[in-house]
Amino acid sequence: MKKKLTGIAALVAVGVGLTGCAAGGVSGGGSAVALDPDATLDGEITVWSWDVGAVALERLAADFEKTHDGTTVKVVDVGYDNAYDKMSVGFQAGTGLPDVVTIETDAAPGYITQFPKGMLDLNPILGDDEADFDPFKWSAGSDAEGSLRIAPWDSGTVALYYRTDIVEQAGVDIEAAETWDDLIAAGKVIKEKTGHTLLSTDLSAGGGFQMLLQQLGRGLFNEAGEITLDSPEAVRVLTMLQEMNEAGLIKNVTGWDGRVTSAKDGDSAVTADAVWWIGTLQGDAPELSGKYAVLPLPVFDEGGARTSNNGGSGLAVPAQAKNPQLAAAFVDFVLADADNQVSMMTNEGLFPSYLPALESDYFSKPVEYFGGQPVYETFAELTAQIPPIVYTSDSAEASDIVANAVAAAVLNGADPATVLADAAAQLATSTGREVAE
Repeated sequence: MKKKLTGIAALVAVGVGLTGCAAGGVSGGGSAVALDPDATLDGEITVWSWDVGAVALERLAADFEKTHDGTTVKVVDVGYDNAYDKMSVGFQAGTGLPDVVTIETDAAPGYITQFPKGMLDLNPILGDDEADFDPFKWSAGSDAEGSLRIAPWDSGTVALYYRTDIVEQAGVDIEAAETWDDLIAAGKVIKEKTGHTLLSTDLSAGGGFQMLLQQLGRGLFNEAGEITLDSPEAVRVLTMLQEMNEAGLIKNVTGWDGRVTSAKDGDSAVTADAVWWIGTLQGDAPELSGKYAVLPLPVFDEGGARTSNNGGSGLAVPAQAKNPQLAAAFVDFVLADADNQVSMMTNEGLFPSYLPALESDYFSKPVEYFGGQPVYETFAELTAQIPPIVYTSDSAEASDIVANAVAAAVLNGADPATVLADAAAQLATSTGREVAE
């Protein structure tokens, strides 16, 4: 599902402190149930999700019930605005949660760390299929001991969308832009010849900094939980954004609505974003049909990753679930089945984290909006290449601090290395974590 940054903030809003490391925290209620893949399945479960996720799960719940006599799956659309409040309170109280919950990838570390016993280990059910899932999503849903607490559902695989009419008007060959340096050089020609900027982004919200940093295989923390937001890779990304802005290649917009409006108005030539941006374009800018195409991201260095991640979600079974065996079986049915995953793509636009589903002919079909290009094929090929990075319970706070650093460097001209070092020190003071050497 589309990434919504308010997801993590909801944790803080209800007073669930997201500081410290994996040790300690709140249990989240329930007992240590050992899931059995051969357990007899009967009874009823309740599932929480929202928007198209709830629609997809309700549709598949009917199929599950048909093949599992004596079972009932009730899907409740709890609404995005209420979901995290309800889940945080339920985990903290140890009661009140259903049998299955939806948790977005960016919110996952906070729940896994703060409630180390709050979600069941799904490895007994899905562990044999680990190699069949997006490795980044599997890593993001696992705890430090390797227990899978949140199973991968949909992925936010990133590629480069570009306006074919704008690049043609500028006379540039965007497909020849192998590196970010190449793309920036093309952007300068586009700006000179057409007046369009290279890309539109919200610099006050980070300007895509973390997405680009992940492309380099870096996050804001390392495997030891130490702060790395001032790493050489981070300085490189922020310096690039600063130089792009100084060259007049960035259109600074405000929020989600600003991004959508900028795309509709044709302000910029390219957009680096996730596969779900396809649905946004088709829904909000149908008049641009035939004017877009997709490429893998340009690399920073030869042989580097040509993709990243932005968004996505997973399914978890709370330890307090009343029918955990049936809940886990439903999660397995929904997520580790190629046909079911493809059906969620075709019906609800949820791009699979389950790699076998990406082999479906659906992903090689031409998409009229993109001039007949089989754009989903590009995302399918890139999904297994998303660089894994480390999230922690302090990722939300780190994201806010990084956004301020991006604004200081890109909008106000501050030195990238200095603002990132200051940001790392600020995060260390507020969280008690060490800054990596």
